[in-house]
Amino acid sequence: MSDGIRLVGFDADDTLWRSQDFFDEAQLEFERIVGRYVDLADGRVAEALYAVESANIAVFGYGVKGMALSMIEAATQVTDARISAADLHRIVGMAKSLLRHPVEVLPGIRDAVEAIAARFEVVLITKGDLFHQEAKVRDSGLSDLFGRIEIVSEKDPPTYARVLSEFDADPGQFLMIGNSLRSDIAPVLALGGWGVHIPYHVTWAHERHADIVDGAERMRQVASPGELPDAVEALAGLARSA
Repeated sequence: MSDGIRLVGFDADDTLWRSQDFFDEAQLEFERIVGRYVDLADGRVAEALYAVESANIAVFGYGVKGMALSMIEAATQVTDARISAADLHRIVGMAKSLLRHPVEVLPGIRDAVEAIAARFEVVLITKGDLFHQEAKVRDSGLSDLFGRIEIVSEKDPPTYARVLSEFDADPGQFLMIGNSLRSDIAPVLALGGWGVHIPYHVTWAHERHADIVDGAERMRQVASPGELPDAVEALAGLARSA
């Protein structure tokens, strides 16, 4: 039985720092490269790349490295293997640049995390490539705010249930903050937890859709990091009275 929220989880990419902007820029560069071989409209390049990426998630997981391998596969497919080795090398170089890109923490997020951490135990839960996510956490300057950092391969109900069991926490005692309804909010609500959705201005197609069958009353949406502490407090009040 829940006695109120005691653990608050934070997503990382596009919640704490910028991420999808750089992936979108990489996709535009990918299309420029492939556009030397096919008509971008007729070749349905963007759709082809997304189809390959989606199919490869189960093999490569999430992150820049999986994206780069999917780009190479998609480029080979849509050009009927006519793409040059030099252009494939450009795709690899683009991925390396993305892996080395400086971390840009979103304005106001440190103050928001500090305010919430003063009242609740906080944990960072992010998915993606282990090395890259570890580097971003380190370079963000935010790692000191979290009692624990979880880098997972997928964010689904079983993953959240595992994390909660390790904290000896009931789902009703857990609130997740993130930009993705699919990965950050819907799985937690499905378990009986709480969520604060903070949309980012761009979202990868894979993360845009989520079916929230029930539990919407346990969710809030905010427009900026400065609104997060009040949203968490409001839901914490509901959790105490539930």
